Amino acid sequence: MASTPSGSAEHPVGIDELLERVRTDLDRVEAEAAHDAAQAGDALLVDIRYAALRERDGLIPGALVVERNELEWRLDPQGSHRAPEATGHDLRVVIVCNEGYASSLAAVSLRQLGLHRATDLVGGFQAWRTAGLPVETTGATTTA
Repeated sequence: MASTPSGSAEHPVGIDELLERVRTDLDRVEAEAAHDAAQAGDALLVDIRYAALRERDGLIPGALVVERNELEWRLDPQGSHRAPEATGHDLRVVIVCNEGYASSLAAVSLRQLGLHRATDLVGGFQAWRTAGLPVETTGATTTA
């Protein structure tokens, strides 16, 4: 059986090793850099946190909210269910989860669809909030 990035039948990898492997190809961004890129129109922030976390903690203003289980369908520029923001494969997408773990795996999935500039936010939404960046607390249940 051939080895894959996630391991092989002889040597399965754990999630920590998988994260370490996939992150080597990501140009992960810190909260301030993500904020600046989004403000400049150089990146699309995509919040994949589930509704309860968005309701509890709020939203990043201007971020596109897409539940994780819909991410690939909504951001595939060739997909029939794509969001209007999914304008092309050269789009710089910064995935935001709660703490910066699930977002790394999501970014790799988008790269497999050809979104070669997809990456994620180091520390996720919690790092964004800790950095004192803008958070919207009203309308936190709005989705794309």
